[in-house]
Amino acid sequence: MKLPLGYRFASVYAGIRKAERDDLGLILSETPASAAAVFTQNRVQAAPVKLARRHLRLSHGVMRAILVNAGNANCATRTGEQAARAVCDALAARLQAPVEQILPASTGVIGVELDAQRIIRALPNLIRKLSADRFMDVAHAIMTTDTVPKTSSREIVIRNRTVRIAGMTKGAGMIQPRMATTLGFVATDAHIEPSVLKQMLHDGIERSYNRISVDGDTSTNDTVAVFANGASGVEPGDGERILFGEALAGVLEDLARQIARDGEGARKLITIDVEGARDDAAAQAIARAIANSPLVKTAIAGSDANWGRILCAAGNAGVDFDPAKVDIYLQNALVCRGGLAAEFSEPEMKELLDKRECAIRLVVNGSGQGRCRFWTCDLTEDYIRINASYRT
Repeated sequence: MKLPLGYRFASVYAGIRKAERDDLGLILSETPASAAAVFTQNRVQAAPVKLARRHLRLSHGVMRAILVNAGNANCATRTGEQAARAVCDALAARLQAPVEQILPASTGVIGVELDAQRIIRALPNLIRKLSADRFMDVAHAIMTTDTVPKTSSREIVIRNRTVRIAGMTKGAGMIQPRMATTLGFVATDAHIEPSVLKQMLHDGIERSYNRISVDGDTSTNDTVAVFANGASGVEPGDGERILFGEALAGVLEDLARQIARDGEGARKLITIDVEGARDDAAAQAIARAIANSPLVKTAIAGSDANWGRILCAAGNAGVDFDPAKVDIYLQNALVCRGGLAAEFSEPEMKELLDKRECAIRLVVNGSGQGRCRFWTCDLTEDYIRINASYRT
């Protein structure tokens, strides 16, 4: 992975997790960077989300560092806001940076008081470990029920100079995005003004993180942030911004797919394509309804070509369409034509559905032009096992 210039990374164990593995990460831009972020739309919001919003506003979209802890969400607690402010104050003092240029983030159990002193005591060691080659250390440190770290990168050439984009994310459960999901951090060495970066992030989020669901739950801590520090010396012009925006969206899309693939207890990645809906918003509503249906997800887990569950879920999406004009394909094989059963071989279809990736395609035949691609995963007994004992 080619990392962007001008960043350093570090992680340590601060004693937040019960298990002794790194639970505190730091991403530092060597110079002030343009920044943009999107956050959860859950009405219950963690203290670091509230403070990160405030810092972005006060700094006018200029940031130096992301400080992230795992093992405690710092949400729904008596001292949450105080703890979030204290760790940002302490880090800012050590970096000799304005406190509003620190972006805090947390992930973990809700409702447990966060001991800010554990983080503050860990900061000297965290800062000593900062290095340009410790990107993956942070990617590991932010994992909770994830089974693998999730990273992605792109390189593009603008005016014969290379611009790099690299991102990391975490998430396997409590996944249904509403402007963001889980935690995601992206860094680039391009020079992008904060207002332009904000629009690029929103556009990229809409086609990536906002198109995944594992279990239909939106977290209290969802944060996806992007930094652009200009260390490459390249500032994309008007036409080149399209190229950069596509590369940024590609990183976000790759990260989002990895979340769906690693859903808690999941064995299969499901890609849902909806075509021919009234408009794109209607297509997304249908795709989301299919993705969130436990009946669809369990059918895929059992390699059962139960297309009726897909049609039923689409009908519950709250958008108008004629069921008699619907065709459904599983693994590119037609299983429903005009809202009725199509002939197919059950043994052959089961063999196709036994694969690690499943494709669902729903087509509304008519004049509609709306389309959407969405990702989810199957639902297995392991999801219940993981979440039945998450706190204990």
